[in-house]
Amino acid sequence: MASTGEVVAPPPDRRPQRLRGVVRAVGELLITVGLVLLLFVFYEVYVTDWTTARKQEDASRRLDEQWRAVPAAAPPAVPAEGDGIARLYVPAFGPDYRFTVLEGTDQATLAAGPGHYSGTALPGEQGNFAVAGHRIGKGAPFNDLDRLRSCDALIVETATHWYVYRVLPHADEVAGWNPSDPRCRGVAPIGPPYDQAVGTRIVRPEQGEVIFPVPGMPAGTLPREQQTRLITFTTCHPEFSAAQRLIVHGVLVKQYPKDPTHPELQPPEREER
Repeated sequence: MASTGEVVAPPPDRRPQRLRGVVRAVGELLITVGLVLLLFVFYEVYVTDWTTARKQEDASRRLDEQWRAVPAAAPPAVPAEGDGIARLYVPAFGPDYRFTVLEGTDQATLAAGPGHYSGTALPGEQGNFAVAGHRIGKGAPFNDLDRLRSCDALIVETATHWYVYRVLPHADEVAGWNPSDPRCRGVAPIGPPYDQAVGTRIVRPEQGEVIFPVPGMPAGTLPREQQTRLITFTTCHPEFSAAQRLIVHGVLVKQYPKDPTHPELQPPEREER
């Protein structure tokens, strides 16, 4: 057909419109992902804390009942997975810090509170009383482990005794250790073969030797009767990550038998920082 002289307009460029659609879709996706992450954090930090608090309360009640029912002279029973075995106090974390320690470190047990690594020493025994705990959510019993200083008290209560452990000197304190703080009485670098037993350190998740009787050394390095009485805490590091493990080592400095007529009385160190 012959041209009429009219100018034909080119078709509209729809690329900006398509680009805006893509940007809008990506933005909506990011908002959705952000909301999901916020809900996950809310669940981990608040909902699991609430459910763990209920489980902790129940575990503490059952432990109290067990302690009242068993005579002080009776030999301790072998704890079953999930049973309460002791109570933990860390005065540096405030007067309300109190957790029942359960036997085992499986997920169900740690969802109710700190868990004792089965096979490691029991409170007060020669060897290494090792305990794991969550740092975020599920009560977060070990959230503040990185705040612990050398000589801070780690107090363990059993049916018959109070055991007062204190955090060992940190790695950068070992060489010049000469404390003036009276809380440090009985606390000092242990020396070989306990070179790796220092106040706090960061390790890889697979370094399970931190809970050995002599941390970092093969089992059998020392006979049981020559082993130092240690306590070890383990938790994830950094917060919101399981890439590493934060480790705290302490040494037993005192123990007190509980007064059968007043078993609730605390040892003097209970109020110390």
